[in-house]
Amino acid sequence: MAEVKNKQVVLKDYVTGFLKESDLDLVENTITLKLPEGSNEILLKNLYLSCDPFMRNLMSDIGILEKFLPYAPGSPLFGYGVAKVLESGHPDYKKGDLVWGFTKWEEYSLVPSSRILFKIEHTDVPLSYYTGILGMPGMTAYAGFFEVGLPKKGEKVFVSAASGAVGQLVGQFAKLTGCYVVGSAGSKDKNKFGFDDAFNYKEEPDLDAALKRYFPEGIDIYFENVGGKTLDAVLLNMRVHGRIVVCGMISQYNRAQPEGVTNLGNLIMKRIRMQGLAVTDYYPMYHKLVEYVVPKIKEEKIVYVEDIAEGLENGPAALVGLFNGRNVGKQVLVLARE
Repeated sequence: MAEVKNKQVVLKDYVTGFLKESDLDLVENTITLKLPEGSNEILLKNLYLSCDPFMRNLMSDIGILEKFLPYAPGSPLFGYGVAKVLESGHPDYKKGDLVWGFTKWEEYSLVPSSRILFKIEHTDVPLSYYTGILGMPGMTAYAGFFEVGLPKKGEKVFVSAASGAVGQLVGQFAKLTGCYVVGSAGSKDKNKFGFDDAFNYKEEPDLDAALKRYFPEGIDIYFENVGGKTLDAVLLNMRVHGRIVVCGMISQYNRAQPEGVTNLGNLIMKRIRMQGLAVTDYYPMYHKLVEYVVPKIKEEKIVYVEDIAEGLENGPAALVGLFNGRNVGKQVLVLARE
């Protein structure tokens, strides 16, 4: 029965204000690489961990995300990841299987079988893609754009946080659908994804004027990842019967007091549909994402950009970087490559 060292990233204490690297700690514990007798849990070797903005919401003692309890101070973070099964107490999984789902920010994890979402069938694409384009962000982009946004060819689409894990995919899905697409990000050079245009919101003192410049006829679909002032400006520029897909509000997660939105009256006058998106509602249609995306990856019809950090010791910096625009593409933390 082998006992091995197990590095972990833990939350020191509940966070108020902007997340800092010092709010997280790298510790070393031990774990026995053997399932307890009669357990139906899964013993995992974690390979790739996903850095996601929603994790900031779990660092408060107020639970604001349905289906997720806040992190406990002194305990490892948890989130989406790709792992290899070392031992299984559940008949659906066996030693050597590659899986993605929820795991802890540590080298080895013992998790309930319910935390594993899917067994990985397509190993002819990079495994890290299952933290992104073939994981939660891909499912979010696919369901949000096609199921909630209901796009039509020729429509005008605006994507905020366009260089992130979800935004880069939404814009490309929109282009493949025949839409006109503009993205906003923290720097102009982040437009590596084939959008029609992009702008750096940090260089636009008047977001309303910027949107009128890029969308003189207005916006049909806004894929919302930012919130705050961006949402307020977008509301002034939506077209009649436009759709706003509310995926995230990253500009608000570190605020003790969220910014107000003052232009909601446009929802009435322009008959705009604004709908929240919880990706967990759409996992039953995961096969549709795989069928849509895998061929396009192989045919190089989709550009997928990852920002790779190596080792748990670089996990805190990678996670904090999401909130200041440091990453380009999907932020992935690599623990092992099998």
